[in-house]
Amino acid sequence: MNAPAGKRVGADALAEKGWFATYKWLLLRRCSQFAILALFLLGPLYGVWVVKGNLAYSYTLGVLPLTDPYVALQSLLTGHVPEKLGLIGVAIVLLFYFLVGGRVYCSWVCPVNVVTDTAGWLRRRLGIKGSAHLSRETRYWVLAMTLVGSAVTGVVLWELINPVSMLHRGLIFGMGFAWAIVLTIFLFDLFVMSRGWCGRLCPVGAFYGLIGRWSPVRVSAPARSACNDCMDCFEVCPEPQVIRPALKGAATGTGPVILSSACTNCGRCIDVCSKDVFRFGMRFSNALPTSEVAAASAASSKS
Repeated sequence: MNAPAGKRVGADALAEKGWFATYKWLLLRRCSQFAILALFLLGPLYGVWVVKGNLAYSYTLGVLPLTDPYVALQSLLTGHVPEKLGLIGVAIVLLFYFLVGGRVYCSWVCPVNVVTDTAGWLRRRLGIKGSAHLSRETRYWVLAMTLVGSAVTGVVLWELINPVSMLHRGLIFGMGFAWAIVLTIFLFDLFVMSRGWCGRLCPVGAFYGLIGRWSPVRVSAPARSACNDCMDCFEVCPEPQVIRPALKGAATGTGPVILSSACTNCGRCIDVCSKDVFRFGMRFSNALPTSEVAAASAASSKS
């Protein structure tokens, strides 16, 4: 699904809503990602220890432990039980991402997302078409292999090649091989497969998607009757397959809430929609919009 030829994605929203409203959620995400990264770098680089550790395990202000449950699970499978603070950190992270949507990690925290988003933006600007194909289920197979592999080898396998950890270490100690990993991901998404890394391969996104399967915070399309089929939301969405059921579900009686756990709650569909079709809401508010109920009633009375 592509936007009409010659039309720049988001142009209608820019004309209707202005620059800030067209990029609001994107700007907030970038602020979140860079602020989190900066907090981790302040200590090693400048001696200001607000946060100690990395995204696998951190300790904030000597009070708040946060542990990546994916890393903790691999560690557990190797036969190493996390200490008490580590387990508390796991519980805190699990609760947070369950409430706000697991893949919020991908769009609001993960620094590699900046790399893949940039590749996607450049791909659209250069008009690069065609893409290799991998099933979106591939990331779940990669997830399973890292877990089984950790259990068999006794090593937390994903941390050996985790681009987030490598990027973090590279920014502190010098990039070295980390540059090659980050560049490979960028070139892969740019030339080989659109949204390939995050959408098809990354097991971290798969894991957090499972955590957020029943999360209450969701993107919804309550004003979907106003949709003008510009396709901009599909163009900017990192998981465009999640949009159609909510956006085009009026004919089948499907509610307007995007329920798929693959949704990253990035908010870009909200940004680029000139008709303000989308907004953040709750999964429980999935009743048919009043306008659709009225239209259905009118059609029923006429028949």
